[in-house]
Amino acid sequence: MSAPALPRRAARFWPQLWRFTLGQAACCTFAFAVVGLLALSQALPLGAWGLARYDFLLLGCLLVQGALLALRFETPREAGVILLFHALGFTLEAFKVAHGSWAYPEDALSKLLGVPLYAGFMYVSVGSYMAQAWRRFGLTLEKAPPLRVQGGLATVAYLNFFTHHLGPDLRYAVTAALLLAYRRTRAAFTVGQERYEMPLGLAFALIGGFVFLAENAATRLGAWVYPHQSGGWQPVHVAKWLAWTLMVVVAFLIVSGLKRWEERGRTAPGEAAATPPPSPAKVAAAPQPFRDLP
Repeated sequence: MSAPALPRRAARFWPQLWRFTLGQAACCTFAFAVVGLLALSQALPLGAWGLARYDFLLLGCLLVQGALLALRFETPREAGVILLFHALGFTLEAFKVAHGSWAYPEDALSKLLGVPLYAGFMYVSVGSYMAQAWRRFGLTLEKAPPLRVQGGLATVAYLNFFTHHLGPDLRYAVTAALLLAYRRTRAAFTVGQERYEMPLGLAFALIGGFVFLAENAATRLGAWVYPHQSGGWQPVHVAKWLAWTLMVVVAFLIVSGLKRWEERGRTAPGEAAATPPPSPAKVAAAPQPFRDLP
């Protein structure tokens, strides 16, 4: 690379990074709202109002979800698919609480099987992020494995959260299988007018890492309590990073299924999707390796 090209790359990098950061922040709107509600629930005198904290959080999450739909921040289809992730998350929560993995020690009217109903919305945050990122960044996949392979691995990853209490823990074997299946898969995305790409496995790990950091913030705000936090807050064990990364894969597959279904709906029955010749602008916006973003 010539010396004059370096200032040009640096000048392009900062605006692109700013656009990428703003886009990511918009994708995290629901997650930010949940963390904000957790902080607000500690600041407000809810006890004096006769309102349990978990009930307040459930009402807040429902209001946020309704507002996002009313403002068309989310589509009804996205909300429906994301609520499926709520059901999967709540089922996992009920099982884990029953087995002592973590606890929700406060009383509330909205607790079922020892789990407050708002807990499912923390999983919704992951699904909401995935749906928003897919739409806002124009996400496409290259060299993805067959859908049945992805679905099978995601199912095994989810079921292992339950079965490892009864038998061997397969999370590392599942992780190795996922890395093998996605070894050639790259996620292409748009920032501004330019396309970039990165390995999908790396994207999963990065998203799982940010969810892990959010979990530390959530437990610090009393969202739930791990056994080692019963005497006071302590950081969440780093092994949870992998657990959240596997949940990200499950969320990804659910949203991916929605986007595939929507794409098929745009093609008339019996007709092949038209493939117009690429315009000069599209040729200029061809995917660039992720290392080019800096």
